[in-house]
Amino acid sequence: MTNPETGGALEGFRVVDLTRVLGGPFCTQLLSDHGAEVIKVEPPQGDEVRDWGPPFKDGLSAYFTGVNRNKQSLGLDLRTERGQEVLFRMLEEADVMIDNFKAGSLEKWGIGYEDVLAKRFPKLIYCSITGFGADGPFGGFPGYDAVAQALSGQISVNGSPESGPIRIGVPIIDLATGLYAAIGILLAAEERRRSGRGQRVDTSLFDTGVALLHPQAANYFMTGKAPVPTGNSHPNISPYDQYATKQGRLFLAIGNDRQFRLLGEILGHPEWAADPRFLHNPERVEHRDALNAAISEALADRVAEDVSTALLAKGAPAGAVLTIPEVAEHPHTKHREMVVELDGYRGTGIPIKMGRTPGAVRTTPPHFGSATRDVLAGLGYDRGQVDDLITDEIAFTERAKAPT
Repeated sequence: MTNPETGGALEGFRVVDLTRVLGGPFCTQLLSDHGAEVIKVEPPQGDEVRDWGPPFKDGLSAYFTGVNRNKQSLGLDLRTERGQEVLFRMLEEADVMIDNFKAGSLEKWGIGYEDVLAKRFPKLIYCSITGFGADGPFGGFPGYDAVAQALSGQISVNGSPESGPIRIGVPIIDLATGLYAAIGILLAAEERRRSGRGQRVDTSLFDTGVALLHPQAANYFMTGKAPVPTGNSHPNISPYDQYATKQGRLFLAIGNDRQFRLLGEILGHPEWAADPRFLHNPERVEHRDALNAAISEALADRVAEDVSTALLAKGAPAGAVLTIPEVAEHPHTKHREMVVELDGYRGTGIPIKMGRTPGAVRTTPPHFGSATRDVLAGLGYDRGQVDDLITDEIAFTERAKAPT
C-alpha cells in the first residue's frame, strides 16, 4: 500500500538509525513502514551496501533499496565533537537510537550508552545489533550473516547428505535479527510507557542463529544425537519433502493423518491411509523411503501447480516450487499487495496488515545525504551553520572518498 490516509501505527515515533548493511536497516525499515520517522545517519563514505552490486538503478544498488525505503539520509561524521553535538540534538526528541557498530565503538568515541547517553537521555531506548554481543569468548568480534550461520549451527543442518552443509540461500540470520531488534524496541517502548525510562536492547547475530535452531536443537536436547543435513526432508515429519512432477516441482508438508488421507485421495491412492506402514506420522517417518517412492510414482504424470492448488483447496499443505519472477507475478502476491511500487521503485510489500493503521511505502529509498540540509534545519541550525557543517566535513550531502 502507498500513501494511506493514516500515518501508521508508529506515527510520531522517532528513530535515529545509525545502522548499515542489513540487519539494522531491515529493522528500521519495518518501523518506518508503519509510520516511524527514521533518520538514517550515514558515515561520510555512506552505507557500504550502496556499492553492493550490480544491479544498480538511478545510482542506487538493489541491495540498498531493498531495506531503506521510508527513511531520510543524513551524512554525518560521528567521530567528531561537532558531529556528536548534531547527534545529541536529534536524540533530544528521539524515542530510539539503533546501531550495528562493532561493540565498543560508541565508547571509543566517548558517547557510550551507559556512561553518556543513558544519563543525558534517560528515556532513550538504545538498540545495538552486533555479531556476537559485547562480552564472552567471541564478544566484540565482527559478524556477517554467513559467519553467524556457520558458528550457530545453521549451516550444519542445511543441505543434503550428498551436498553436505550449505549456507541458507537468504541471509536469514541478518533478517531475523532485524525482526528481533524491532520486537525488542517495541517491548522497551511498552515498558517505558509504564516506567518512564529507556533501556538497552541487546541483539546479536549469534544469539539469533541459536534461537532459530528449531526443531534441530530440541531434537538434540532430547536424544543427544547431533542433527545432520536432511535435504528437503523434515527430520520429524513425513511426507515433508520436495518431489518432481511432469511439470514443475512440488513441496508437500503433510503434518497429520487427515492431510495424509487427502493426499492419497487426490493422487488416486486412498489405500495409503490404511497401509500399516503409513497409518500415523511415526510410521510414515520410519518408512519414509517407501512412502517417498510411492508419492514420486504417483506424481510422475501430474503438474505441480495443479496438485498444489487441489491439495490447498482441500486443506492439505502443498506448494509448487516457484521462481522469484513467478512469485512477483502471482495473483495471490498481487492480491496481498506483497509487491509495491512508488515513483519507479519496486519492492516487497508489507507483511504486517493493520486494520485501522496500515503500513505504507511513503518515500523511496534515499540517495546519500539527500535530507542532510533539511534534517539540520529541522534541528535548529540556520543556513549559515548548515553550510559551515558541510564545508568543514562534519555533515555531508555527497559521499566522501574512502580512506586509502
